[in-house]
Amino acid sequence: MLIMTTAAIIQRTKPHQYLIILLTILSITNMRLALAFNSHHLPCSIGKSSRISKFCHLSQNSRAITSLQSQSKSYDVIVIGGGHAGTEAATASARSGARTLLLTQKVSTLGELSCNPSIGGIGKGHLVREIDALQGVMGEIADASGIHFRMLNRRKGPAVRGPRGQMDRDLYKENMQDYLLRGADLGIAGIENLDVLEASAEDLLLDEGDEIETLAPLADIAKIEAAGSGEEERLRKAKSLSSAEANASSRRARIKGVVAIESETDSRIEIESKTVILTTGTFLRGVLMIGHERYSGGRHLRDSEEVEPPSVGLALTLERFGFPLGRLKTGTPPRLDGRTIDWDRCNIQPSERPAQPFSHIRQSRGEQPPLAAANTLINCYQTATNEATHKLVMEYAHLLPQYDGMDGKGNGPRYCPSIYKKVERFAERNSHNSFLEPEGLNSHIVYPNGMSGPYPEEIQRQIMRSMKGLEKVEIIRPGYDVEYDFVNPQALTHTLETKSIAGLYLAGQICGTTGYEEAGAQGIIAGANAGRAAYAARIGENAPLPFVLGRDEAYIGVLIDDLVTKGTLEPYRMFTSRAEYRISLRADNADLRLTRKGAEYGLVTDPERLAALDMRETLITDNVERLRDFKLFITDWASRGGDDLSFAAADRPGSEGRKKSAEEVLGMPHVTLKDVEDIMAIVHSEEQTQKTYSDEAYAFNPTPSSVYDTVEASVKYKSYVIRQEKDIESWRKAQGVKIPPTIIYHHSIMPTFSKEEIEKLDRFRPNTFAEASQISGLTPQSLVYLYHHVMRLNKEARKSSQPVTVGENN
Repeated sequence: MLIMTTAAIIQRTKPHQYLIILLTILSITNMRLALAFNSHHLPCSIGKSSRISKFCHLSQNSRAITSLQSQSKSYDVIVIGGGHAGTEAATASARSGARTLLLTQKVSTLGELSCNPSIGGIGKGHLVREIDALQGVMGEIADASGIHFRMLNRRKGPAVRGPRGQMDRDLYKENMQDYLLRGADLGIAGIENLDVLEASAEDLLLDEGDEIETLAPLADIAKIEAAGSGEEERLRKAKSLSSAEANASSRRARIKGVVAIESETDSRIEIESKTVILTTGTFLRGVLMIGHERYSGGRHLRDSEEVEPPSVGLALTLERFGFPLGRLKTGTPPRLDGRTIDWDRCNIQPSERPAQPFSHIRQSRGEQPPLAAANTLINCYQTATNEATHKLVMEYAHLLPQYDGMDGKGNGPRYCPSIYKKVERFAERNSHNSFLEPEGLNSHIVYPNGMSGPYPEEIQRQIMRSMKGLEKVEIIRPGYDVEYDFVNPQALTHTLETKSIAGLYLAGQICGTTGYEEAGAQGIIAGANAGRAAYAARIGENAPLPFVLGRDEAYIGVLIDDLVTKGTLEPYRMFTSRAEYRISLRADNADLRLTRKGAEYGLVTDPERLAALDMRETLITDNVERLRDFKLFITDWASRGGDDLSFAAADRPGSEGRKKSAEEVLGMPHVTLKDVEDIMAIVHSEEQTQKTYSDEAYAFNPTPSSVYDTVEASVKYKSYVIRQEKDIESWRKAQGVKIPPTIIYHHSIMPTFSKEEIEKLDRFRPNTFAEASQISGLTPQSLVYLYHHVMRLNKEARKSSQPVTVGENN
C-alpha cells in the first residue's frame, strides 16, 4: 500500500525529493518486514472476541511485578495511579530513559474506561491526535479497540472537526494491559524501563526544608541567554515558565520516594525515587453517592457493588503543605440492558465508513482501524428526554445527594452536566438528546450518554422508562456521583511540577480537569519532564530543557496554560473555542506540529513514525506546489466548474485574459480540493491526448487520502491565519486597557458570548483586559470581541462628548 502510494506521486516529484522518498520507503518497508518476521516466530494470543485476534507479543521489556522483595526499591520516577493520565505519564517517562514504576491498586483495572466508552470528540479528538503525535498510547489503543467512528463537525471547517471513536470496553482494557504488562506491539516501540506494581500509595517520602534543592532539576529557562538555539528565546518571550529561582523561593520539601502497601503481602514498603507523578483521578478523599447514601470510594469496579478505596493519606500530605484543595464532582449514568430496549423506536446513528483512525502511522499506511477493516463496526442509537422526563427529574430533586462543594450543590462539569442540571439550566427546552452506546461487541450493556443523575435506583428507572424506546428498559447498574479533592492547578508550573514540593508532578483530574483525553495530555507532559529530569540526574548530565508546549503549538499547550495561569473552579474540559490559534492547531496536522519536537526531546523514538512524517511533509509540499503551478483562465474555471466555481469577474470585459491558480480557486468558499482536482484531471487528460508518441505520458493522481485534509486546510486557511495573527497581536497590546465599571454583561448586548462567559464576567467584573484574560472559561475570541465592543462604545462616547453608560442602548 505504501509503495503503491509513493509510486503514484513519484512522477510529479522534483528530482531533489527522490532521495527523501526512497529513504522513507526503505525505512518503513524494512521495519514492517522485521515486524512481520517476528510475528511469524512469536506466539499470538486470541482475545475474548473471536472476530479480532490480539496483538503478538513482540517485546518483553515491561513487566508486572507482584512484590518488590526481590526487585530494586529505587526508581527514577514513580507514577501513582493507572488511569489515562498515569499510563501516558509512565510510558512517556520510560521512553525518556528513566527507570519508571507504575503503582496501581489493581492491575486488572489498567486501561479501564471508568465512565463513557468513547475516546475523542470536539477539542478532545485534537488532544488524542497530539498525544499520538508524541508517541503516546491512547490513539493506538483506541484504534485497536474502536467499534464506532465518526468525525464530528464534518460539515464545518477542518479546524473544528473532531475525530471520535466508541470503544469496546473489554478490548480497550485488554489491549492496554497487553501493551503495559506484556509489551505487545501496537505500532509503538516496546516499553523499556517500566515496571508495574499492584500496591496502594499511602504517603510521600519527603526531605523537608525551605528552598531545598531538588534531586531532579530542569534547566532554568530564565537564565539561558537569548543567543541560544531559538527554542529558549521562544519560551522566554512566551513567559511560559517561571524561573527556577522563583519556584525555589516557595519550595518547602523535595521528593525522595513513596510509602506503599503491597497488595500481595499487605506489607508496608518504602520505594525511593527522584520524582513522583500523582494521577489519583477521583480517588483523593473520594466519596460515592446514590440518593442520600454516601460511602467512601474512588469508583465502583465496573458494573459491580465492589468499591475501590479512596486515597486519604496523600490528601492529608497535600493539605499539610498548604496546597489549595477544593472539591469537585462527576457522575456516571445507569448502565442499561440492551435486550430490554426497543431499538426500532430509536434513531439509528451509523458509524462512518471508511473510518478515520487516530493513529498517524495507521493513516500514513492507508490502514483502517482493525475492526473497521474487518467490517465489524456497530450502530449507535439516539433517543431523547421529554416533558414527562423533566417532570420526574424536578419532582424528585430533593432525593439527590448533598455534596461538600458549593454549599451542598456540588461542583460538577459544566459541559457534561447531570440530567438535573440540564433541566434546571435550560427550563425553556422540552427535550435533550441521549445517545445509546453499546459497550462492546460481546456485551448487552448500553451506556445512555447524557443521562447521569444519582437518584435512588427506582427513580433512575422511572426517568429512563419515560423516554422513547426505553419504556421497558432494565437497569443493570445504577448511576452514581463521586466527589473528590483536587488541587487548584495554579500551584503548578507549566511542566506540571508543584511549586511547593520539588520533584512532585500532578496530572489528570487531580488538576481540576474532566475527561480521558485531558488526563492523557497532562500525563504525557508530566511524564516527559519528570523522566527527563530524573534520568539526567541519575547519569550525571546537565539539567535538561523543560518540555513545554506553547498555546501556538498545541491544544495540550492551551490546556496546561489555562490551568496553571487561570486555575479552575469547576472541572475543565477542552473545546476548540479555547484556542486562539485553532485555525493552525487542527487535528489533521498534529504530527506536523509536534512529532519532530517530540523526537528532539526524546519522546518520539519510533523510526517508522519519523519516516512517515518525512513522507507526509513531502507529499503536502508537492501537492500544494502542484495547485500553485496549475493555472487556467477565469472563464475556463467558471465554465468547467459550474455554479460552485462560477466567477462574477468572468463576465467583466477583459477578464478573458486573466488566470487563477488552482490554489487561489481552492481558497474560495464552498470549493473543495476534489472540485479543483477533478478539473485538473480533465485538463490533464485533454493534454495527454494531444501528445505525440515521443512525448512522455504520465497519469494524474489526486492528492492521497493521508494528506488530503491537510493540503485542503493549509490552502483554504492561509488568509485566515494571517488575519488571526493580527487579531491576537492587537489583543496583546490591549492588556492594560480599562473596562468601564458600568458595563452591562447581557446576552442581548453580547450575543456571541456563552452563558458561562456572561455569568463569569458579571460575577468577577474585571477592571482591565489583563484581569479578564485570567478568568477561566473566557475564550480568546470573546476577549477580542469585548475589546472591540469597549473601543467602539468609547469612540461613540467621544463623538457625542457626553457621558455614556457602556453597554446600554447597543
